[in-house]
Amino acid sequence: MQNTRLNSLFDLAFGRLRASLRNPWRRLALFAISFLLGNLMGTTISTIAGQNANLDTVVAAILIVVTETYSWFVYRANRRVSQSLFVQSVNAFKVGLIYNLFVLAFTLGS
Repeated sequence: MQNTRLNSLFDLAFGRLRASLRNPWRRLALFAISFLLGNLMGTTISTIAGQNANLDTVVAAILIVVTETYSWFVYRANRRVSQSLFVQSVNAFKVGLIYNLFVLAFTLGS
């Protein structure tokens, strides 16, 4: 790829973002935001699927397949891949989603 001004600008921006996220407190904040977004998504999915009672089992099956497939790929990969920032953020999102679905299930008593 040619080294244009736009490429240089994006490389500089991503380099600064990468350097910024090496700070452990910022990584922790990113993981907390990912967890909370997963929590929000769990509430959103359960309310949308709860509107039509016939979609509950289909949505639950899809969520189980997606989360288990992601876990299978991440935990069978080498340690370098599983320690990357993106993989850990998605894992925090997944944990927040599952946590919220469990809390909603206990709240509803089902």
